[in-house]
Amino acid sequence: MSVSFRAQQTSNKRKTLGLLFTMFVVVTAAIWAVAYLTGYGAAWVVPVAVVIALVSVWGSYWSSDKIVMKLTKARVIDHDTAPQLFNVVDEVRIAAGLPMPQVAIVDDPAPNAFATGRDPDHAVIAFTTGLLDIMDREELQGVAAHEMSHIGNRDTLVMAVAATTAGLIAIIADIGIRMSFFTRRGSDSNPIVAIVGIVVLLLAPLAALLLRSAVSRKRETLADATAVALTRNPAGLRRALETLDGNSNVVKAHSSAVSQVWIESPLDGKKRSLFDTHPPMAQRIAALKAMEYTGPASA
Repeated sequence: MSVSFRAQQTSNKRKTLGLLFTMFVVVTAAIWAVAYLTGYGAAWVVPVAVVIALVSVWGSYWSSDKIVMKLTKARVIDHDTAPQLFNVVDEVRIAAGLPMPQVAIVDDPAPNAFATGRDPDHAVIAFTTGLLDIMDREELQGVAAHEMSHIGNRDTLVMAVAATTAGLIAIIADIGIRMSFFTRRGSDSNPIVAIVGIVVLLLAPLAALLLRSAVSRKRETLADATAVALTRNPAGLRRALETLDGNSNVVKAHSSAVSQVWIESPLDGKKRSLFDTHPPMAQRIAALKAMEYTGPASA
């Protein structure tokens, strides 16, 4: 079954919004559970949760590029250091209609790349030395387009919201469970509803982590589709992903804090998990092959 890149874009934007809305529902359910189990009502929980969320999202969004650059040990380079790489990135950013991002290099033999930055005016695209060593210009253009798509699609903001919300839910659930042991609701409380509240608080953090991973996977698929829109050449990115899939080296910066930013996750194993931050590589390659068959002009 053929798939056009525009259909892929529309589908994944819709699914991402749906997943973020579901996270909001989980937050609401956790707040309700805390309010019921403590007997104090949701009046104090809601403003505290909102303040924590706003501060956390703003902080992680504003400083995300500095955190990622430090953890990955990426260093910004100038045009004279890698003129061909700069030219490839410049071609893609012109097609995207975005400002020129900073270009960085990560000294690591494992082929990989990532994009970071709080907005298109403060963006960085980084490539490992291993990727630059093994990929030809067409493959490199596909990777650059994928990372430029993350910048254009505001994935830094989306993932900051998803990650921070997951953390917020964990905090609310932990506070709620602890307080429920020291608070009595009174004789009018319904034991069945109380059990439901406890179950909600126990499952909410797990649900939030699953949703965060699902949001990340949708953003990766969206970036693949958007990259095709920029280059009009699904084969370039498809061959790049095949090269990544065939290489067993893993980047040194493979902590869970930055695993979602790489074009290929250094943490996702061969056995698929609901907590994986990236779709299966075979699935991504198959989707790009389908776009090759359809042809971007027909979308």
